[in-house]
Parts: sequence; C-alpha cells; structure tokens
Amino acid sequence: MKELFPAKQVMGFVFSLILTAIALLVYFLDLSFTAGLTILVVTAFIQALLQLVVFMHAGETKDKWAIYGNVYFMILIAMITIFGTLFLFVWDM
Repeated sequence: MKELFPAKQVMGFVFSLILTAIALLVYFLDLSFTAGLTILVVTAFIQALLQLVVFMHAGETKDKWAIYGNVYFMILIAMITIFGTLFLFVWDM
C-alpha cells in the first residue's frame, strides 16, 4: 500500500502551499519594497523549480539534461527580454 501513496506529490503540494503562504505574508507584514520583492522573487523561482521537478517529472527521464538545458535556455531568453526591455525603457536607447 505504501507504493501506491503519492508521497512525493503530497510533499510537493504542501511545500507549494508553504511558499504561497510566505509570499502572502509579504503583503500582510508590510515589508519594505526591497525586502518584499526579494522574498517574492526567491519564492517564485523555488516554486517554479518545484513544479517542474515534482509535478512535471523533469528529472525522471533518461534525457533529463536535455530538459534542464531547455529550462536554462528559457531562463536566459527571459532574462535577455527583461533586461533588454529595462535597458530600452530606463536609458531610452
């Protein structure tokens, strides 16, 4: 019976709830902008990785490095887009 219980998924769900509660506390504790933004960004990245590994089963295939390579590429493209947009808006280039 122990093999049938999805312990990994349940723990992932509980950890997702904890991360969501931490992000919600940022609003209720009225933290400074820098502290609040730092906490939100860190919890968002942890939760995204948790979703990828636990619920999307990224590490359970033989070709897991190709999946992680695609994730790294996606993060690189997102960072280029974000910082490129900020570069254009802030410095008006």
